[in-house]
Order: sequence, then structure tokens, then C-alpha cells
Amino acid sequence: MGEGRRESDEARGLEPQRPVPTGGMLVLLREGAQAQDARQLFRDAAGLDVVDARDFRSSASALATTMSAGAALFLPTLGIAVLPEPKGTDAEALSTRIRGEDAVQDVRPEFYLFAIGDGIQSGPAYADTAARTWGVAATGADQSRYTGRGIKIAILDTGIARNHPDFAGRTITTMSFVPGEDVADGQGHGTHCAGTAAGLASATTDHPRYGVAPDAELYVGKVLNNAGSGQEGWILAGMEWATASKCEVISMSLGRPVRRDEPAHALYEEAGQRALANGCLVVAAAGNNSSRQFSYIAPVAAPANAVSIMAVAAVDQKLGVAEFSCGGVNPDGGQIDIAGPGVGVFSSVPLPQRYMSLRGTSMACPHVAGIAALWAESDPNLRGRALFDALKRHARPLGQPPEDVGSGLAVAPGLRVT
Repeated sequence: MGEGRRESDEARGLEPQRPVPTGGMLVLLREGAQAQDARQLFRDAAGLDVVDARDFRSSASALATTMSAGAALFLPTLGIAVLPEPKGTDAEALSTRIRGEDAVQDVRPEFYLFAIGDGIQSGPAYADTAARTWGVAATGADQSRYTGRGIKIAILDTGIARNHPDFAGRTITTMSFVPGEDVADGQGHGTHCAGTAAGLASATTDHPRYGVAPDAELYVGKVLNNAGSGQEGWILAGMEWATASKCEVISMSLGRPVRRDEPAHALYEEAGQRALANGCLVVAAAGNNSSRQFSYIAPVAAPANAVSIMAVAAVDQKLGVAEFSCGGVNPDGGQIDIAGPGVGVFSSVPLPQRYMSLRGTSMACPHVAGIAALWAESDPNLRGRALFDALKRHARPLGQPPEDVGSGLAVAPGLRVT
């Protein structure tokens, strides 16, 4: 699974370790900007038709087709516009012109983002038992009386294997934002993350319990293609959809590396803030670019490096920070907020394999998303910022620097921690 993604991305000229622009632009509009403002602005500046994401909430395929046809996309909940690659126009001159408009806060190139995975976990599954995985045990999900019932978790990733037996009979709302691809998961990353966040609660002869919030309602947005990469416009459209759908938790195990001292971009900070204001918590993987055995700690990846987005580090079965997990070395949003199980994580993958143990902050992120759903179920007042703060306040201290694990390990409501 991992090797196939790398080969495909390399064939397309994409490399997760370096920023690759798509040719398009992202425009952050000022608070209060409306669809008519966007239409006039981009029609006058670039001769572009503008489509409103609200017109496509029941048909992402139509949205993707419209975007690929060269129209600009306005995301009203997030206050962001996605512009296609300019045709016959100097991109730098167009950017300068748009930036000078009163309704515009910022403009920048659009980049590719990637599924954040660190590879297949070889050898036996660490401390899993016949009854539960070690991640479910460490977070106390199996001890909680809450199961995520009545809470919506959005998984924005590579899609989901709907034909997997562990998802049979589940209420799953799906949308694909990837042109030419339906929501079926041809890569495996999204199905693994969905399983961790909200897979089956019951252990069987095939597997232990591996789902943290098994009664949560899943919203699966395919924002990364079957090669594991995606344009930021697809991802932002998925965030718009999940936020407008009032998903209490939005899980994003995706991103791109950033440099030391590189600030978080205002666009994702604004998107995160607007999600919080709408009662939605965005949880994102911190990244896997560290080599701690060689004393190298990489900065938290984008978009997890935005202050308003919860950045999740990975810990191993001994609750030590994972060797690959990125750390809080950058200021102004580059911190780690919380940690989750991210080594030797057993979960679902597409048929015929059905299950696999993987490692990465991608695996830690849906653990935290599932725990967030349990807390959201426990108290209807825990939404948005209140949920963000509750997760950090109730985290299990790990006796390690906050730069590595934030407030500690995310744990379920009612779990007694020391």
C-alpha cells in the first residue's frame, strides 16, 4: 500500500518532502465577504466564473467537474476562494491585482498535500489483546460509557471501503471532492483512519476491538486521490462540507512538511477558527518527519501548525513519543496540542486484506478524533473551542516535554488518570 502510493506520486512529479504548487491560487477573503463579492471580484480580475459550494452540497462530483472546468470556487463558510491555474494570464500579476482588492485578506499559491503515513508496522501487534487494541485500552475508550452516539465525525482522507464487512449497516455519508474518482478508497489510508475513529466496538475471532467511537456517525470526504495526494482546493472543499454539515469533529491525517521558523498560514488559521465558531473541532496529524534517534525533530506540519487546529503527536505502546513524530519547534501555532496512539495501530483496510497495523501521526489523529466524539457526547456544551479545551484539560500527563506530546494523551470521559 505505502510503496504503491510513493511510486504513483513520483510518476506524477509529486514529492511530499518539498512543496509542489498546483498552479492554482487560494484567496482568503475578509470577514463578511459574500458570494456576490467573490463573483464580481474574480470576474473583473481574471474573467472567471465563480461557483458557490452551497450549490453542490449534494453532488461533490458536479462540484469537482465544475472546478476542473476552470471555474473559481467560493467556500462561504470558510471565507476562502479557490482559483484555477490562470490561462493566458501572468500569475504573479494576477495575484498582485487580487491582493489589492478591499475584500481580500491574503493570496497564495495552492499546493499539494499528502496522506501522512510512516509505513506498515512489521512484527506482532504490540500490546493488543483478543479483546481490544492497545490504543483503545490506553485511551480508555473501552472503559467509557460513551460511544459517540449522536456525534458526527468527518474523516477527510482517501475515502472509505464501503464494502468492508465492519462498516456493513452503518450510516455513512460520503462525498468525493477528487475529480474523476468516487469515494471508494483505492489507497487504504482513509479506511484505516475511519476504522480507528469509529470502527466496530466488538471483538471477533478476526480482530480485537479497534474503534474508539463505534456509534458515531461517519462523514467521509475523499479529498486525497488513490495515490494519496490532493490539491488544497479539494481539502478545503471537504472542510467546508464538514463544517457546513455541523460535524462536531473533523479528522485530517494529511499535510505537508514545513521549514523551521515557517509560520502557519492565515488561511488555515481562519478555516480552523470558523470551524470552531460553527461548533466543529478540526484535528490534524502533526507529521512524521522527525528522526529522534539522530536528535532531529521536525516542525509540526501544515495544516496542523495552525493555532486553531488541534495538532496530534504520536506515542508508542509504552506511551513514549514516537521516533518519527514531529515536535513543537516553531512558534505561533507550531506547537503540539495533544498525543494519541500511533505505533502498531491495528485497523481496517480495503478488501481483500481487511486489516493492517500501521504507524504514524495519521494513526494517532483518528484516536483523538474518536475521543473527542466521546467527550462531545458526554456534554452538549462541549463543542468547538470548549471541546478543544476539554480534551487538553483532561489529557493524561505523560511526564514528557509539551513540545513533544502537548498536554498528554487524549483519554475518554470518566477515565481516571495519574
